[in-house]
Amino acid sequence: MTASGFVQPDAKPLATPRAAWRRLAVLLPVMIFVGLAVLLAWGLTRNASDIPSALIGKQVPEFSLPPVKGRVLGLSSSELSGEVSLVNVFASWCVACREEHPVFLQLAASATVPLHGLNYKDKPDDAARWLDTMGDPYTRTAADLDGRVAIDWGVYGVPETFVVGADRRIAYKQIGPVTQETLTKTILPLVERLRAEARERQR
Repeated sequence: MTASGFVQPDAKPLATPRAAWRRLAVLLPVMIFVGLAVLLAWGLTRNASDIPSALIGKQVPEFSLPPVKGRVLGLSSSELSGEVSLVNVFASWCVACREEHPVFLQLAASATVPLHGLNYKDKPDDAARWLDTMGDPYTRTAADLDGRVAIDWGVYGVPETFVVGADRRIAYKQIGPVTQETLTKTILPLVERLRAEARERQR
C-alpha cells in the first residue's frame, strides 16, 4: 500500500540471466536443425558432377609419374600436348570405378579418343591386379602413390575424369562415374569441338 492508500499491483520481475540462457538452450538446437535441413535440401537438388573446378580453362599442372606396376608407359604433363585426350582418376578400391569401367573399355575398343589413367593412392600390386582382371582401357597409366598429383589437379575423390585439349588446357571435369549417356551427350561432343578448334588454330 502506498501513502495515498492505493495498492499497486506487483511489478513483473525482469528476466534473469539464467532464464535467458534457458530460453537460448531450447531455441538453439531448433535453429541448428532448421539450418541443417535447409542445407540438406539444397544439397539434394544439386548434381555432384556440377561442382566447379578452379582449373577449367587452365593448363594441366606440371607432373611426371611412373607407370602402374606391370605397365610400360607412365604419364607426364608434356605427354598431354598435341591431341585432345581424357584423363581418368581411378583406384582398385573405388566401387564407383567399377561402374564406369565397361564404358571405358568400349571407348578404348573404338579408339575414339586417347584415355589415360591416373591411379590414385593404390597399392602397386592391387592396381596391377585390378587392371589385369578388369581389363586395361588406358593408353598410359600413371601411379600417383601418394596422391599429390591428383591434389594438384583439384581431385575431390575417385572416380573423376578430365577432358584435356591439345593445348593442355582442362576443358571439362566429370565428378563421379562416367556413364554411356554422359560420354555420348557431353564428353565426346566436347572432344570433337576441341579438335575442330585445334585445327582452326593450325590454319
